[in-house]
Amino acid sequence: MTETKNNNGLKVIAGLLAAALIGTLIYTVSLYNNKKETTQKLNKEKNLVIDDLNNLKSDYDRAISESESANAELVEARNKIATYIDSVKQMKADISSLSRYRRQVQQLTKEREYLLAQNDSLRTSNTMLAMQRDSTKVALQEQSMFADSLIMQNTQLAKVVETGAALGLSKFSAEAVKERNSGKIVSVKNNRRADKLKICYTVGANKITKPGAKQFYIQVTDPQGTIMGERAVAAKEGDETTESVSVTYSKASSFYYENTTLDVCDFINKEGEDFVEGKYSVVVYDQNLKELGSTEFDLR
Repeated sequence: MTETKNNNGLKVIAGLLAAALIGTLIYTVSLYNNKKETTQKLNKEKNLVIDDLNNLKSDYDRAISESESANAELVEARNKIATYIDSVKQMKADISSLSRYRRQVQQLTKEREYLLAQNDSLRTSNTMLAMQRDSTKVALQEQSMFADSLIMQNTQLAKVVETGAALGLSKFSAEAVKERNSGKIVSVKNNRRADKLKICYTVGANKITKPGAKQFYIQVTDPQGTIMGERAVAAKEGDETTESVSVTYSKASSFYYENTTLDVCDFINKEGEDFVEGKYSVVVYDQNLKELGSTEFDLR
């Protein structure tokens, strides 16, 4: 009887132990499944944090690539996010760490919105400045072209005025003469009778020319090709459009011009006992050494 009771007690204890073991196994399996599920959720949350950080980094990469010059603040913010991404990848996922990085992502998102808005504003300002610079450059080019055009017009006008103001000869003559005892001067053709050469010219009226003292140059060449008289040289320097010129003249003929017709006569004395027989050439030049007229005469 006693043995039967003992057997029943052992069976009860064994049953209880089995039930406890089964309960423990069930609880352990439940804990394992819960931990596995929690770990999966934490890893999923961790990957979401990494995705958010990568998206933020991509926004900065795009903004930096679109800028002509790298914005230091954008570069610093992108590098900081890259550091956070590395930290999250290496960390062991837990609720505390993920919560901290989630808050950090929210803060970085606000910072991104501020920096990108500031960068867009700066880029817009740079675009406006570039447009203004281009507009100013075009305006300066147009102004330069206009100034060049004015200079050209003024130069052309100055040449027209200079041409219009140039004096000309309406009459021009040259001959050998003899001065009688009475002082009267008569024309001669004989070289032995001639005392001097008389060159006369008439300056035409010109209202554009500035009145005042003027000077022409008379060049007389004898039959042998020798320039008579002073044999001095008048020279004029050239510029970009004209060459330098010089003239050896026999006499500088000076007069005072008042914009009306003016008759001028000058004389060239003989250099020996008699003038040489033959053809004499006479040329008159203005003060710019431009030839105004020429003539010839013979002595026999």
